[in-house]
Amino acid sequence: MQISPPKHLASYIKHYIFLENSENDVKRLRLFTDGNTGLILSGNINLQDLSGNSLPLSFFYGQLTQYKDLVTNGSFSLMAVVFQPYFLNILLKISAKEVQNQIVSVEDVLKKEMQVFQEKLFYNVDPTLIINDLNIYFTTFLFKIINSDYELIQATQQYILQNKGIVTSKELEHFTGYSERQIERKFQQYMGLSPKKYSNIARLHYFLNLMKTNTEENITELSYHAGYADQSHLIKEFNNNIGLTPNQYSKTENKLAVNFIEIHSK
Repeated sequence: MQISPPKHLASYIKHYIFLENSENDVKRLRLFTDGNTGLILSGNINLQDLSGNSLPLSFFYGQLTQYKDLVTNGSFSLMAVVFQPYFLNILLKISAKEVQNQIVSVEDVLKKEMQVFQEKLFYNVDPTLIINDLNIYFTTFLFKIINSDYELIQATQQYILQNKGIVTSKELEHFTGYSERQIERKFQQYMGLSPKKYSNIARLHYFLNLMKTNTEENITELSYHAGYADQSHLIKEFNNNIGLTPNQYSKTENKLAVNFIEIHSK
């Protein structure tokens, strides 16, 4: 189940995703970058990395520069709050670059604020009611003063998305009025990625959307529509970010979200 936030929160929260699994089995899940950061809330999940290290029950995750495989053992329910990429910086008051590819336990930063949501998930409260309460929490939080730099970052992010990730450094300089180096520093601070990396992710996800909505066209045709010079460039981006080829991704049956899929052992 995917639910959009109210309009006044859309600049900070992309959407909420509620996932549950009633089967008492082991699943291997792959999370790959969509250019956003987020929060995973759970009251009961048993989640580990591939090395067998247990992950926190609830955690924030920073920008990913490579895919991350996770293993669940047993039934679970979780709420994913997918942030606009700069919101993690606002919420935790920490450089986004510092938490790149990192997981930050809710216990360490916002235990008191998030505990009530974990408990509601544990007791199987209607997820729409939990989302309503999260909307109230984030709205209250955002009454605080926000650095004006966020307006620049937000506008630049939207400019990149509107251009499907196909923008040059000169175009960004003209759009923002800042030098390439200044823009890069601000992006690293607030979003955890360079403008070039974020643009590449935006283009990849534009291609994923084309795959979903244009089922009659082949991969080569869609890659040109997405602005890739050739199919080999696209496949390289796919392997770097998702660890699969476009055909393998299209055949993946259990897509929990566009960037969160179940991987079956061969």
